[in-house]
Amino acid sequence: MSIIAPLHPTEVDALSPDQLAGLIDHTLLSPTASAQDIDTLCDQASKYGTASVCIQPVWVARAAEQLAQSSVNVCTVIGFPTGAHTPETKAFEASQAIAHGADELDMVINQAAALSADTDLLVADIKAVVTTAQDHEVIVKVILETAALTDQAKILACEAAVAAGADFVKTSTGFGSGGATVEDVALMRQTVSDQAGVKASGGIRTRQDALHMLKAGATRLGASATYAIVS
Repeated sequence: MSIIAPLHPTEVDALSPDQLAGLIDHTLLSPTASAQDIDTLCDQASKYGTASVCIQPVWVARAAEQLAQSSVNVCTVIGFPTGAHTPETKAFEASQAIAHGADELDMVINQAAALSADTDLLVADIKAVVTTAQDHEVIVKVILETAALTDQAKILACEAAVAAGADFVKTSTGFGSGGATVEDVALMRQTVSDQAGVKASGGIRTRQDALHMLKAGATRLGASATYAIVS
């Protein structure tokens, strides 16, 4: 499910395993993942009832076929993992992913633009993907890679994501020097208010980790340890 506004802490504590699973993007982004690995991921996502599977673009068509009869969305990554691609390249990646069956796109921002406070470039970078996705009602999540940014750059990136019309802001790729922190999630939530969802991703391995992120303001979680979180 795509919840934008954060849950109240009492609602977070009351989440059942099934409800918690519905907030997770069950993730496998290893570049060496095999077709069998992707099939297993999709089977697990269907069993748990997760929000989506999050996979590399090369597996979108396969996952879309596997999950066609389920409620699980197919999420893939754009400009991954560095974000150092042109807006035009990201738009093409987005268009191709949608054509192959993607329901959600997690795009990495131009981190240099955020650090140099080049708002115009940052908005254009994000909007290239958002514009491509909007006609197809595809969700766009904007990955900041928070470990690489100053607080000022994180705020600027969140503001740019809202200005560009993105649905979510997201903490991390899982390939950077750090993952999600409660402090970053809270800062991102404070910045976007109720104008976008917040996805916490990177290092979430237990139910307690997940609940901490949700109480800080996250409304979606990226995790590969889904079984440990919901069991």
